[in-house]
Amino acid sequence: KMRTLFLLLFCAVALTTQAQEAQKMGYADWQYIFSQLPETKQIENELKTHGTQLENQLKAKSQELEAKYKAYQGMPATTPDAIRADKERELQGMQDGIQKFQQDAETSLRNKQSALMDPVFKKVGKAIEDVAKENAYTFIINPQSMSNGEDILLYSDEKYNISNLVLKKLGVTPKPEAANK
Repeated sequence: KMRTLFLLLFCAVALTTQAQEAQKMGYADWQYIFSQLPETKQIENELKTHGTQLENQLKAKSQELEAKYKAYQGMPATTPDAIRADKERELQGMQDGIQKFQQDAETSLRNKQSALMDPVFKKVGKAIEDVAKENAYTFIINPQSMSNGEDILLYSDEKYNISNLVLKKLGVTPKPEAANK
């Protein structure tokens, strides 16, 4: 019985080892790949321009509010209460409008970023899938930290980094590593 158990255990270990050897694992560093893509700079510029436009509009609205507030403060003491109350409502309405504009601007910036990045994510995802299939990889993992701060990989062998292969698949010649740092 002991010999049969040992033989079964040996076969199980051999099969597990054989199955593990058949799997090929690699990783692709999304941040590195995106930093190498020519469209990344264009996207950054478009987002910066959009953000600057929104900031300028917010600044103009804030300056208008500040000017009206100073005018309100400079009203003579003899100003009727009805006029004061009207100006206060106007100021409050402007303040509410500015807060709504800030929220809308943040949403606008997020939507713009999604609209610009989604096609790039799909393109890179497809290139990663193609490289994985062409090179018989079983798994490709992003070694970047997850949102909760834990690393996806604790160790990775550089020979399995397919980032440059993905860039070549996308028609981008990778820059020397020293230029990336």
